[in-house]
Amino acid sequence: MSEVVDSPLVSLDRRDDGVAVVTLQNPKVNALSSAVLRALKAVADELTAEPPGAVVITGGDRVFAAGADISEFSGPDEARETGGLFLAALNAVAAIPRATIAAISGFALGGGCELALACDFRVASTKARLGQPEILLGIIPGGGGTQRLPRLVGPAKAKDLIFSGRQVDAQEALAIGLVDRVVEGDVLLDECLSWAGDLAKGAVLAQALAKDAIDRGLEGSLRDGLLLEQELFVEVFRTEDAAIGVASFMEHGPGKASFTGR
Repeated sequence: MSEVVDSPLVSLDRRDDGVAVVTLQNPKVNALSSAVLRALKAVADELTAEPPGAVVITGGDRVFAAGADISEFSGPDEARETGGLFLAALNAVAAIPRATIAAISGFALGGGCELALACDFRVASTKARLGQPEILLGIIPGGGGTQRLPRLVGPAKAKDLIFSGRQVDAQEALAIGLVDRVVEGDVLLDECLSWAGDLAKGAVLAQALAKDAIDRGLEGSLRDGLLLEQELFVEVFRTEDAAIGVASFMEHGPGKASFTGR
């Protein structure tokens, strides 16, 4: 049996294998309205307070998420409010202390692409299309696109996508490093659940500390990152999983440990 928490716009399903599935459900195109962003933040906060083994974030078959609700755009004051909601929600997703995988079926545009960028990994169906089309409205990304995208694909490619507003298909997204895997649409969710399930069986506390080291390290200098790594390297040895892993290696060799998540 899995534990399911539902909201009208974002559902959370905690599966028995330790994987939590977050599903956007705002018909017809999963627009990231203010209400959706608030619901998404609430779910992300819950997953941070009570972490699962891993997280898969998905949307509809044709649209992962089409972006912000354009009807909420009207001027600078509204832009500040909408931008703040995006920042809070997507930072909350990025802060989940477990591996997060975006299962991208169909379109992931604007804020939808930015949601995928806030995840640790991205798996796209062969029919997926991704992009930051805000420039076509005479505006710029406001949900992290100008910051997370260049960190992932490099500044020149990010400028190409943001300045042109063009969409990339799954194969180009894979080639430039925007997504990590491309699979057929009918197996997309299963592939993501399988990957997440494997991660959930691993040393999840060590994964969380490694994620923290990587993400926070990228925010500063190499020197500061190396010092942070040393702090977290010491911290991980306070976990039960570290003792289990070292003892298992000494007795059985690598890759044999059964971790407890403590």
